[in-house]
Parts: sequence; C-alpha cells; structure tokens
Amino acid sequence: MRSFDSLSEREVLALAISLEEEDARIYDSFADGLRENHPESAAKFNEMRQEEDGHRHRLLDLYRQRFGDHVPLIRRQDVRGFVSRRPVWLVRPLGLKTVQKEAELMELETKRFYEAAARRTTDAGIRQLLGDLAEEERHHAQTAERLADTKLSEAEADRQKRLFVLQVVQPGLAGLMDGSVSTLAPLFAAAFATHNSFQTLLVGLAASLGAGISMGFAEALSDDGSITGRGHPWARGFVCGLMTTVGGLGHSLPYLIPNYRTATAIAVVVVMIELGVIAWVRHRFMDTPWTPAVVQVVFGGILVFLVGVLIGSS
Repeated sequence: MRSFDSLSEREVLALAISLEEEDARIYDSFADGLRENHPESAAKFNEMRQEEDGHRHRLLDLYRQRFGDHVPLIRRQDVRGFVSRRPVWLVRPLGLKTVQKEAELMELETKRFYEAAARRTTDAGIRQLLGDLAEEERHHAQTAERLADTKLSEAEADRQKRLFVLQVVQPGLAGLMDGSVSTLAPLFAAAFATHNSFQTLLVGLAASLGAGISMGFAEALSDDGSITGRGHPWARGFVCGLMTTVGGLGHSLPYLIPNYRTATAIAVVVVMIELGVIAWVRHRFMDTPWTPAVVQVVFGGILVFLVGVLIGSS
C-alpha cells in the first residue's frame, strides 16, 4: 500500500480515473437497487452516475495528452487514507436513507481527494482540472446532502408504507393474533383445571414459545419474497415468531402471581388489551373498518377463551 504523497502526477490522475469509475458504478448500483420502490431517487442517482462518467472522460482526455494511452490500474484500496467501503451487493436490499448518507460521504471524500491532489501538482493543466473537479464534487456533496435530508415523495411514501405492511405488519399481525388467541385455550384450561398459578404459567410458557417457533418457521418457509415483494423470508419469520411469543406471554406472565384467581383476573384484562391492539392494527394498517375489526377479533377470542374454560372446568 502506497501513501498518497508518494504518488506521481501520472499516478494521481490514474487514481482519479479509477475513483470516478468506481463512484459511477456505485451510483449505477444505487439506481438499480432503488428503481422498483423509489424511482424518483433512482433517477437522481442515475444523473449523478452520468456526471461521474463525464468527470472520468475529462480525466482520460487529459491523461492521454500528458502520458499516452496506457492507464495503470491504481485503486483506492492501494493508497492509504481512503475510507473502506462495503460492496453494494452485500447490503441489499438497499435502504433509501442509508444510500443517501453513503452518497454524501462518497462525495465529501472525493472532494477532499481532488483538493489534496490539486495542491501538490505542478502541472498547470492538471492543477486546473483537479481544482475544477473539486469544486464540482463540492456541489455534488451538497446535492447528496440535500438528498439525505429530502423527504419521500408522496408516491415513494406510499410504496414505503406498502412494503412496511407486507414485510413487517402482516407477519407481525399474524403472529400476534395466533399467539394471543391460540394460547388462550390451553392456558385457561390449565388454570381452571389445576387452580395452580405455577402449573398454569408452565403451560402458558410452553404454548407461547412453541407457537412462536412454529409460526416463525411457517412464515419463513411460506415464500422467499422474490415474487410477492414481502421481503427476506427469515426476517418475516423472525417478526412473526417474535410477535407470536409476545402475544402468548402477555397473558401467561400474570400467573407469576401465586393466587390463581387474582392472576386469572389480570390475565383476562391483558387478553382484552391484546385483542384491542390487534383490532387497532387491523384498522390502522389493513384498512379494516373499526366495527368488523373489533367484532371479528373479540368474537374469535371469546370463543377460544370459552373452550379453554369449559375444558378446564370439566
């Protein structure tokens, strides 16, 4: 690895060409990764790619005039002082805010490179071009900063909401409903059959954790998200499994109270809160009217609760 100060003017130009090629390639990857869900931002990154290509052509023209056609391949990782960048293909799917911040850092680093390179060159033509490019990169950095601070357009915000619903809300809601409702029967059956808080707690923990694992794997294996756009299968599985477990634990933990009657009364209140939360989520994110959302969830929960009570009391 070489220090920047040890580079000749020819090597500085070769490094600048390599930097512009890499930045253009990264912006092209940003545009490609954002095109489906953020077309407006993808178009901006495509414009930035074209500008970086223009910089590369100007550098190549000057290099040919000064040093001929052979350009040595000098990369940023061959010179000390540059920030290590993680390859774009390793961070997909691309997050819009992450991409915007990365672009801002890229432009600031490139601007500093051109400023340092212009200060140490003695060739007037090279110094002028590097100074001009430093100024243009400064404007690019300001553009990237504005991109990072720009609010999503209405269309992009709608897409973000749909993706959030598909990738987080739906699996989370399915898990919460299953955990809150399916564990009611075994939990309250154990409570009314044993009249023992500790035994009931064990049943609730087993039912909650078992349902969480089962629902997590079921969601992860349902589809890989490539066609439906529902995101990474294991991320959905984790969300679904976690919410299933939380839904069951909510009304199981009251049985830490030794008096089973008190614990049962608190558990019933917790169940009512859980069902209310489920109804609110369905209304808020799934566009279900309040009345059907409440009636469907509460009716199902009451049925499962009664099944548990009847079996436990028999």
